[in-house]
Amino acid sequence: MAVSPQAFPPRKRRPSAGSFVSPNFSDQKLLQSLLFLSQEISSLQPLPVILKKQSSSILRKTKLLAVLFEEFLRNNLVTGCFPPSAILCFDELYIVLQRIKTSIEDCSNGSKMWLLMQNELIANTFHELTVELSTLLDIFPVKELNLSQDVEELVALIRKQCVDTKGNYIDQADNILRHEVLKMLDRIKSEIVPEHSKLAEIFDKLHLRDTTSCREEIESLEDEVQNQTTVKSKGDVISLIGLVRYAKCVLYGASTPRTTPSRRRKMSADLSLPADFRCPISLDLMRDPVVVSTGQTYDRPSISLWLESGHKTCPKTGQTLAHTELIPNCALKNLITMWCREQRIPFDSPGKNIKSRGLVMNKTALEATKMTVSFLINKLMVSQSVDTTNRVVHELRVLAKTDSDNRSCIAEAGALPLLVKLLGSEHHNLQVNAVTTILNLSIMEANKTRIMETDGVLNGVIEVLRSGATWEAKGNAAATIFSLTNVHAYRKKLGQKTRVIKGLMDLARHGTASSKRDALVTILNLAGDRETVGKLVEGGVVEMVSDVMDELQEEAVTILEVVVKKGGLVAIAAAYHMIQKLARVLREGTDRTRESAMATLVNICRKGGSETVAELAAIQGIERAIWEVMGMGTGRARSKAATLLRILRRWAAGLESEETARYSNVHMNSTRIVLPG
Repeated sequence: MAVSPQAFPPRKRRPSAGSFVSPNFSDQKLLQSLLFLSQEISSLQPLPVILKKQSSSILRKTKLLAVLFEEFLRNNLVTGCFPPSAILCFDELYIVLQRIKTSIEDCSNGSKMWLLMQNELIANTFHELTVELSTLLDIFPVKELNLSQDVEELVALIRKQCVDTKGNYIDQADNILRHEVLKMLDRIKSEIVPEHSKLAEIFDKLHLRDTTSCREEIESLEDEVQNQTTVKSKGDVISLIGLVRYAKCVLYGASTPRTTPSRRRKMSADLSLPADFRCPISLDLMRDPVVVSTGQTYDRPSISLWLESGHKTCPKTGQTLAHTELIPNCALKNLITMWCREQRIPFDSPGKNIKSRGLVMNKTALEATKMTVSFLINKLMVSQSVDTTNRVVHELRVLAKTDSDNRSCIAEAGALPLLVKLLGSEHHNLQVNAVTTILNLSIMEANKTRIMETDGVLNGVIEVLRSGATWEAKGNAAATIFSLTNVHAYRKKLGQKTRVIKGLMDLARHGTASSKRDALVTILNLAGDRETVGKLVEGGVVEMVSDVMDELQEEAVTILEVVVKKGGLVAIAAAYHMIQKLARVLREGTDRTRESAMATLVNICRKGGSETVAELAAIQGIERAIWEVMGMGTGRARSKAATLLRILRRWAAGLESEETARYSNVHMNSTRIVLPG
């Protein structure tokens, strides 16, 4: 892969040099600022690998400048103000020193691979800064300041050092190493597996000597993608990610799953994520919340994928969408941003998230991924310790989480039959990693078919749902089933499996908060199929909703609305005892839950007969609650509230609607048999 230095343009993390403004201080304060800045730079460490000579050289000069400024400051206290020409030089020196500090900090905090690709450009930047220092010192009015001989000699020394480095600023060793990396990328692009010894030599020179350093390098490169300005340069950085990931696995083995936080703080398991901040589809923190026509909010990538898959309904309510326009929920995004800042969690917009970058892998990156996957799959095929197997599966899990190209490579390499064998592992972490890898693979549409058709995979996932060793394993099994139910044919098939229904019901009742949500959104998705609703009612979905109503009100009420709407009289009868709870939601719930509760009560009263309406009418303050929704609820809630109020008024006047009367006369006897009390 022929990649020129220009293919990796300098990052734009910090303001450019022209944006620095010198402080408008008095002479003495300006000099104090220069002394402080030069001392701050002097405390920095030289770059440890690439550009080590250049960074060490400019830091030495800065240390001498710090001594010089200290002497000037001491001298100035006696002699008074500096001449204008000296002040002008000090102003320019301040700007140059700011640029030196920025350059070294950026290089220290960035990717070593990126730095290597940039070595000529950055070496030239250090050279230009040295030249600017030399020029400023050349024009500095030493004679006008009546400085001591020692200070004059110090100025002369710094001038000489700046001049000595003018013609020699490129480190040939860095250039040679850079060309070796480019040659290796070319070999990968040509589908030639890199030589192990050469790979080890390069990574040793870059101080990437274990899984931890390689993992941090990958994170730095993922950040670096966002600092590039063209699709090609982004793709080139992604190629480097592929190389480092491959080398990490081949040279040092698959990573040990983390037990300590990475350099970027992630949301820990014990950090409670507010329910309103979760996307109802992915259950992850929403980075770009948008509102659909039904008023529900989703994370943009999740709802976009839902719509692109051909769905025309709202995933949460099951309502047909009036349009597919996505309206940014700016207020919620601001709240999420503030919460993340308080919790010290990075909040990146989807444009900054490598998983949502929308880039297609180039040939080099794709071949590197294939080689990495092939290496890992071959490892799984041979007998090895549980710990080693767990590391390999964890590596596949992380890889499958990244993008569709990786998911495709893993599935095509034959990972699914190997993962199935691990779903029943007694090693809890291995089971979690195996089922989560399948979950990540299922995000890709083509892999849904592979999961459904590969022997044992679906049954293995269902078994983890029912009897997994941990709640995390069960929750991820439920999430896998949710992913599969996004295909209509699979939704019907899964909805007819008693084991699936029972497993989801048990998880929704007894799981942790996050695993309960996994179960509930899956149940809601299954309820989108009318035939499945009967199975859900048989399985006790209404009783389950009643059990979790207080803890997860929004999810519970939404499920009940869909079940009652599509479940017919059997569902109405089962929901009879929920009238009191739904009435409480009308009084105390959120706008969303009140809307769902109102729609559910309308369906129950329309189809449940006069006894059902009487049950609702007997609740103290019910009309007042309905009036409140009519005045302050959502548009749909107000419409449903008006309908419910008419039903109550007709009942009170003894004027049942024709529909209510028909259901009462024809079905009341059978309904009475199953109604509680």
